Amino acid sequence: MQEQPFHETMTKTEQTAPSPFRSRGTSSKYERILQSAGQLFLQQGYERTSMSQIAHLAGVSKGSLYNHFENKAGLFTAFFEERSRTRLNTLKSVSQAPQPDLRTALRQASATIITLMIDPEAIGLYRIVVAEANEFPNLADTLWHYGVSRTLTGLAEWFAEKHAAGQLVIEDSDLAAEQFLTMSQTRIIHRTRLSLPVDTSPASIDEVASMVADSFLRMYAP
Repeated sequence: MQEQPFHETMTKTEQTAPSPFRSRGTSSKYERILQSAGQLFLQQGYERTSMSQIAHLAGVSKGSLYNHFENKAGLFTAFFEERSRTRLNTLKSVSQAPQPDLRTALRQASATIITLMIDPEAIGLYRIVVAEANEFPNLADTLWHYGVSRTLTGLAEWFAEKHAAGQLVIEDSDLAAEQFLTMSQTRIIHRTRLSLPVDTSPASIDEVASMVADSFLRMYAP
């Protein structure tokens, strides 16, 4: 029996996830503002980026900027939500065809998580949140809600389906999702976030992802 790809579970998750900014996302001005804000946030950090700088780079007036966003926190949240949704869409679309077995599906999911989380933009956003979370706690909330939480929800739903099908024995699918995500961050992601030397080649990613799949199956296989 072929495995349901992880991206199909994520699709159901995303379809039900609220997006308070999506209705305004079709405006070209809105997109320019988001792109400019993201560029400045990544270059300068959250605190040093001002709404005036964002308006100037986007080529809009401050009045127009505030028509779209109440404040900088709302703008950062919108940018993070948009980028997180884009990354989750990438995660959903990696395996268009069903995988031949559960181990392969788990390995592919882990490799995709690693690849997305070591992307330079993802690393930059993570560092912003870690550096400024004490001063701006809403940043940590944004990271958790639009990034980590959605990924965990998709994984938990996927694992619950495998439990119901008898392919995994999992009493707490939420905990299993956190374990899977944590194991996927072994070696490569942690070192990349700290700018330490590490092999990020596809072969190295696949090695870690294979370890994750095997470890997960040792814990939860029937």
